[in-house]
Amino acid sequence: MAGDEGCPDPDRREQRFQELYRSHYRAVLAYAVNRLGPGDDAEEVVADVFTTAWRRLPVIPPPPSDRLWLYGTARRVIARRYRSAGRRHRMLGRLAAEQHVAGQASGDCDPGQQRVLAALARLKPAEREALLLVYWEELSYAEAAQALGCSANAVGIRVHRARARLRAHLCPATEGAVPVAAIIEPQGVRNGL
Repeated sequence: MAGDEGCPDPDRREQRFQELYRSHYRAVLAYAVNRLGPGDDAEEVVADVFTTAWRRLPVIPPPPSDRLWLYGTARRVIARRYRSAGRRHRMLGRLAAEQHVAGQASGDCDPGQQRVLAALARLKPAEREALLLVYWEELSYAEAAQALGCSANAVGIRVHRARARLRAHLCPATEGAVPVAAIIEPQGVRNGL
């Protein structure tokens, strides 16, 4: 509460945490479920949020702002999970691409990965590299431009063209019914596109 800066008394600290948990567990769980869907992921987010709350108990504002603090913590926990999932996704993509380049992908990758890798291979090298730097390496256009030795505007144009060509290679009959971002972009990564 307002006067427990630091909660030096262990009993008072535990009481404050129990009040926080009882008051807001369902709200934080609903927040997580609304973003992740029902299941273990939402429960894990709630556990992480309240673990953080226990550690940071002295800085949590008094009610009603305490619930907003918990929501902010949940948002950051979920964002970290998306970044981790994105890193795993990119790592698997790079491994699949390396296997493909080495000629070992002849059945080791699932058909969807093979289609994406084949479509990526058909792109112009400059466009492919810009696309991979922006999406797989998570570089901004300015950072990719520096790596490629061109302007950020040129990177943007290359990425735009690469996405259009990738869409055409992957979905020629359906005229792009599958969003290219859903194929190449890990969840949570948006580079202004």
